[in-house]
Amino acid sequence: MLVKNTYGCSAVLGTTLTKRLYYTKYSGSSLDRKKQVKTKPKKKEAAEEEQEKDTTEKVRVMSGRTKTKIRKKLFAFSRLHKRLTFVTLTFVNEVTDEQAIKVLRKFIDNTKKRGKNFQYLWVAERQTENKIFPDNIHFHMITNKYWDIQKTWNYWLDLQRRNGIVPRDESFKASSAFDVKKVDTKNPKQVGTYLTKYVTKNKAEFKCQVWNCSKSISALYTDFYTDYSFLEELQRLKKDEIKEVPLEFCTLHLVPLDKTTIRFYDRLENKNRKTLENLNQQENASIKK
Repeated sequence: MLVKNTYGCSAVLGTTLTKRLYYTKYSGSSLDRKKQVKTKPKKKEAAEEEQEKDTTEKVRVMSGRTKTKIRKKLFAFSRLHKRLTFVTLTFVNEVTDEQAIKVLRKFIDNTKKRGKNFQYLWVAERQTENKIFPDNIHFHMITNKYWDIQKTWNYWLDLQRRNGIVPRDESFKASSAFDVKKVDTKNPKQVGTYLTKYVTKNKAEFKCQVWNCSKSISALYTDFYTDYSFLEELQRLKKDEIKEVPLEFCTLHLVPLDKTTIRFYDRLENKNRKTLENLNQQENASIKK
């Protein structure tokens, strides 16, 4: 039987699928996507498309599939670093989603310019406990960066000000506008806690992107294929703790992640280290040219 595995979950796909999946061995990386050939639309069509974009507001939500993808990417990312940082970016006044995303992008672009190898994944969230600005958007971001908190806090407030977002009281400086916490990646349960709290339960609607990540994280592999023996090894260790969820086309086996079971996914970590090493070599080679 063919089994598709990711952190904390194995899907038994059965014997009817083609062997092509098994020969792929790894999946989930943006590097394996087929590049789409873009054709230039005619001037009239382009004008009509532009007009349509201006008049329609697209509402976005974080679908179940998106949440699963984010979960996989974060676990793959966390396995490559001893410590990560969990950043919360809050606005000092009421903002539209469109305003907020523009400021966030400027913040990320500036951070990229000021340091090498900045990797990040962010998600949008509504502030449910903010009584002054109910449902105001803010952002959570997991990064590989160690922050100068005072300096970045001042920059974040200044960036908002330069983009027309000022507090109702000019003398007020929100101390919690830029908040940083350390994430212990050696503890899978702590990584899982952040995922559950800020990703899994996110059901809000937005008029902007709901998440994004750096190219390096997008390139990480999140799944690998094995035969049934992989799951049998896990069952010998955690037989009573593994939950089975029968679905139409497969059976999911939910594996509790701890310091014992996490080592079963070391092959993903090794694959991703090599992948990032190759990407860095390609980038350095292109710079030299």
